[in-house]
Amino acid sequence: MIKQPTQVNGIIRWTGVEETHASANRKEHKMVTLRQEIGEVLREIRQLQGRTLREVSHLARVSLGYLSEVERGQKEASSELLASIAQALDVPLSLVLRLVSDRIAEAEGVLVPDTVPLELAAAYGTIPDEVPDNLATEMAPQP
Repeated sequence: MIKQPTQVNGIIRWTGVEETHASANRKEHKMVTLRQEIGEVLREIRQLQGRTLREVSHLARVSLGYLSEVERGQKEASSELLASIAQALDVPLSLVLRLVSDRIAEAEGVLVPDTVPLELAAAYGTIPDEVPDNLATEMAPQP
């Protein structure tokens, strides 16, 4: 239910009105915040590497508490800090941002196609849509 102003005898009151189907559809996608998504991606990368907050915070030259707050989405990290954390995790900042972008697109219900850059496609010719069944045997070392 949404509220809208209604005037009765010169007095404006806010009354509840049922939402239309169109406005209900707009609320299907959850609200995401950039800082939360960045924090979750950084934490996932760190945990996949089996590293501690202490180790990464030392290498990134940021306090352990601040890094923890960034990972929990409670603090906005500057671009310099993000670059420092990415370097401490030994991952390109572009990869971190790509993962964040993919997560936000998914939350918004946006389909982002994976594409092959034209230069890469030109360098390697055509890239097949399917992997041939005999690929493993062709690439196996010959005795």
